[in-house]
Amino acid sequence: MPRTALRVRRWAAIAVLGGLLAGCGTENADPGPGAPAAAAGAGARTSTEVRPIEAATRITDAKGVQVSLSKPPEKIVCLVALCDDILVELGMTPTATNSQVLAHPEFLGKEKAAKIPVVPGGFLSPEVEAILAHKPDLVIGLEDTHGKLAPALKGATTFWPLQPGSWQDSVGYLRDLAALTGRTAQGEKAEETFRTRLADAEQQKSDKTALIIYGSDENFGVATPETDVAAGLFPKISHYPWKSRGVDGSYSLEEILARDVDVLFVETLSFGAPDGKLSDKLAKNPLWSRIPAVKNGKVIEVDSEVWAKGRGTRSLGLVLDEATAALR
Repeated sequence: MPRTALRVRRWAAIAVLGGLLAGCGTENADPGPGAPAAAAGAGARTSTEVRPIEAATRITDAKGVQVSLSKPPEKIVCLVALCDDILVELGMTPTATNSQVLAHPEFLGKEKAAKIPVVPGGFLSPEVEAILAHKPDLVIGLEDTHGKLAPALKGATTFWPLQPGSWQDSVGYLRDLAALTGRTAQGEKAEETFRTRLADAEQQKSDKTALIIYGSDENFGVATPETDVAAGLFPKISHYPWKSRGVDGSYSLEEILARDVDVLFVETLSFGAPDGKLSDKLAKNPLWSRIPAVKNGKVIEVDSEVWAKGRGTRSLGLVLDEATAALR
């Protein structure tokens, strides 16, 4: 896969998203934000209970990052889709963004999303001057991509670098921003809705083998629970025998064929103008048609803005809905 695709995928799905939930009650294990993959794996059970959120002007997130504000932030610039996801869950909209996830009908929809200013420079190189032109109270980005902006933003605004490694981290960030904005009731409701979806999905676990692949051309990648937030959900809702092979490793079509994949989810990543679906490009390989999911019409092209980039409770809830429907 081209280096650009690899880099985009790293920021789009950096995380480990283990464990889903079943049932409720204090007896259920619920690895908190920052929990390692093993602690949140297929055997873990997660409570549907939601702890109260208290409003605060200072928080320390799951990664140890401290955010201190003099008042609840109203103007928030989002440099990562997780930020947009959280704001929508809290009933807010970003002052500016560089994500396209807001256009999804379950977020703002195309018409409303078009009214949100876009930060020039794209995800990888957002322009500092353009960010500061919005006079934001808070700027939220991805630590390993936007951390380099911190010195330029210091003194003019507060920068909060996120680095989600699990669905628990995503919930933790939701709770933290709910506390900072004072939208505690909205945060609690969003968390409860997501946890309930997870519980339902776990209880309906399928015995089918699932797979998520991504890319822009025939050199595709496999999304694994160790490196992808959405993929981390799948061990709890299906048979998902895919493990990370590091940044430069992946799986061949021959290996995929040998695993008898029943349902195949495809994320087409576009760089510039769309140039066709990844599944159509892979269809040129004669091995493609032999995969059970292909033969049985169970290849599903999904929205990469939601599946690869969203990573918040709203995005992951949509992933669960779409995945469980396809895995029935």
